[in-house]
Formats: sequence, structure tokens, C-alpha cells
Amino acid sequence: MKKSLRYAIVALVVIGLGLIVGPWAYINLIKDDAPSALTIDDNSEATIPSGSIEEDTISDLNGQWVVNSAGESVVGYRVKEVLFGQSTEGVGRTREFEGKLTVTDNQVTDVAFTVQMGTLTSDAANRDRQFNGRIMDISTHPTSTFVLTQAIALPENALSGEVITVNAQGDLTLRGTTRPVQFPLQAKVEGATFTVVGNITIVFDEWGIPEPSLPGITVEPDGLLEFSLVFSR
Repeated sequence: MKKSLRYAIVALVVIGLGLIVGPWAYINLIKDDAPSALTIDDNSEATIPSGSIEEDTISDLNGQWVVNSAGESVVGYRVKEVLFGQSTEGVGRTREFEGKLTVTDNQVTDVAFTVQMGTLTSDAANRDRQFNGRIMDISTHPTSTFVLTQAIALPENALSGEVITVNAQGDLTLRGTTRPVQFPLQAKVEGATFTVVGNITIVFDEWGIPEPSLPGITVEPDGLLEFSLVFSR
């Protein structure tokens, strides 16, 4: 075998090993683990801290509630990625958004949220640039919104301090496209705070979101919109 051919084969092998070992080392030895899924379980490390619970407790939920200004709430996305054959997750989150809900006669009658999309960040600057640019095009669509379209009846034990589960239905706007969504929520009243946690499956094509994949990086065709919201009055 000629030396030039042998060197070419060795070079190809080295490059191939680099494409395998490099991503493996990055994901398993360098990259931090993706944040765990948001949950309302107080014993989970993924729960957003609720701070000090006020001694006063509420006797009813009626009235308007707003997202706690202490920055305890969080909204974000989670997508499954394959980086040169290595499975990982991309997670971006923000605490900069506005939200409110209204409870009337033990029903959630009004919910509205606005998220500043340019404030979502992950652990990778390249991912964030793709997200802000071709994927979500935040220069044209700087915000995403959710508006409740059907009242949510709260169960009798809503004030018990137990975790309750309800279903929500509303209009979600992403990248300028508005679609109806329906999804389960977990909620808990503790002290004078009202915490709501859930996620919505987003099929990218349904919202006109471009294929996130890049050469060497494959992204699933759907992801999760996650949120943990702490309200106060």
C-alpha cells in the first residue's frame, strides 16, 4: 500500500474517531446536565423555589393573581437532540415575562401571558443564536402569548394545600402563528401563593417553526414548552 494512501486512510480514521469521541467527551465529560423537568413536587430539585411562605393564608381564590415579581416563575423549552450520534437535550429558560389570571366563583375565567422570546437562554451560545435567528425569528416575532379560551372549574379541595390537576384550553401564539391548545396543569395553593406547573407539546411544523436540525445535529420534530408559575395577589 502506498504511503499516501495509507496516510489518507489513517487521516480518515482519526477524523471519524474525532467525530465520535469529541461529541461523547463534550456531552459526558464537559457539558452540564440539562435541567430536570419542571415539577410541582416540593421534594424535586427541579421545583422552582417559592421563597419564604407568608404566614397569612387565603380563604378563597377569587380575584386577580399576577406572576410573582420575585422571579420565582420560569418558562422555557426542552428538545431532544442527537449530536453526532450522541443523545442529549437542549433546554432554554427565562424568568422575564408577564402573566395574570382571574378567579371568579371558584373558576379560572381569564389567563393571559406574554413571554419576551429574546430572553430565553440555554447552555450553548450557538443554540441560542439559532433559536433567536432562523428558528424563532425574534426580530420579527419578539413575543409569544397564551390566552385562556375556556374557564377552568377548580375542585373543592383547591384550598387544601394538596396538588390538584385540571385541564386548560386556550390560544397559543408562537412565531406569529396562533393555534388552539389543550393540556393538563398541576396547581397548589400554599400560604398566600398559587403555583401552577405544566407543559405543552409543540410540533414545530404546526407553528411554522423551521426544522431546527443542522449538519451533524438532529433535533426531534417536536419539543416541550415548560412552565412553573408562582402567582400572588
